[in-house]
Amino acid sequence: MISLTGCATGGSEPCIATVCPPVVEYSREFQARAAEELDLLPKHSAIAEMLSDYAVMREQARTCPRP
Repeated sequence: MISLTGCATGGSEPCIATVCPPVVEYSREFQARAAEELDLLPKHSAIAEMLSDYAVMREQARTCPRP
């Protein structure tokens, strides 16, 4: 019986599937327009902070391992 327990295929760690979201590509013109609009916002605006967070998420999605 002891030798049979070594053949168990299930591990104690749960299997978690990784889903990599697609990264939308923006044209240079669109990025330039967004930068101009961002410059119009007040300093320390909530939108600017959210865009900074979004940039981090985009980079994480780019480096996400693909199956």
